[in-house]
Amino acid sequence: MTYSYKDIAIVILNWNGRKLLETFLPSVIEYSGKAKLYIADNASTDDSISFLKSQYPNIQIIENNINGGYAKGYNDALKHVIEPIVCLLNSDVEVTDNWLNPVLETFNVDESISIVQPKILDYKNKAYFEYAGAAGGFIDKYCYPFCRGRIFNTIEKDEGQYNDETSIFWASGACFFIKNNVFKSLGGFDETYFAHMEEIDLCWRAYNQNFVTKYTSRSIVYHVGGATLKNTNPKKTYLNFRNSLITLAKNTDSALMSRVFTRMVLDGIAAIRFLFQLKPLFFVAVLKAHGSFYWRLRSVLQQRKKLKKRPGYFEKNSIVWSYFIQKNKTF
Repeated sequence: MTYSYKDIAIVILNWNGRKLLETFLPSVIEYSGKAKLYIADNASTDDSISFLKSQYPNIQIIENNINGGYAKGYNDALKHVIEPIVCLLNSDVEVTDNWLNPVLETFNVDESISIVQPKILDYKNKAYFEYAGAAGGFIDKYCYPFCRGRIFNTIEKDEGQYNDETSIFWASGACFFIKNNVFKSLGGFDETYFAHMEEIDLCWRAYNQNFVTKYTSRSIVYHVGGATLKNTNPKKTYLNFRNSLITLAKNTDSALMSRVFTRMVLDGIAAIRFLFQLKPLFFVAVLKAHGSFYWRLRSVLQQRKKLKKRPGYFEKNSIVWSYFIQKNKTF
């Protein structure tokens, strides 16, 4: 099948984001041609809905009954979407002229290509990559995520070093293109995540089913980042640490216990580091994340039994060792 603009559904998840919609919707409308645009509202309590109905009456609004976070929000919304390609687009993303055409061309190369990510740059500093996705994501053997263009908190300037089209392991949830039938065949996002890491879990499950995830630099978007949960919020730390452990336990193909144990030791070191940085709430967030992981472990292992495994997904070395000990700061 050859895909065209009319085969794309752009689905923007909104929660109390009237100001973001006001700022970023115009670029989406201007540059998206005949793609179908949906706003999936996660039970907002601001005037988002009335704003959309008065200013953009032609946009289809999907009203979710509760705020189930990113994962449940999109799972519920996509039940109402029939287009064969879905773009899950954050409400704080500015798109650019011709952003969809390279994505369509990438999907049309090979039927196995099921997920695509564009180049994601920083809206506030457009010469640099943006933390959440940059030029495509990978993980190490302990499920620490990193990107081409961003490892931990080191963010590279975009100097054309990732101007290519290549296979990646995970695509950013900030601008995440996926075939609708693949999303649904995988069961969508894991709703227990609420937010953070759910796209990595989905991409890992897709990889294990032999679906291919690609990055294309010819499509460019600009992401603000942290519009819902900022990096200074301990809840974000809690979700990232908890969901990363769940993702590792669910999907790794071998050496489960040794990898989870090592990961938890490394998390403990990170927690102690938070104490030295005088961030006690972040220290507590890591402890809570581990407690929640233990609480959920039985159900996670039950999920694991049902999932197909495939080797060869990760960077064999520890990104923690490479970054902090060997001082390798770039991809």
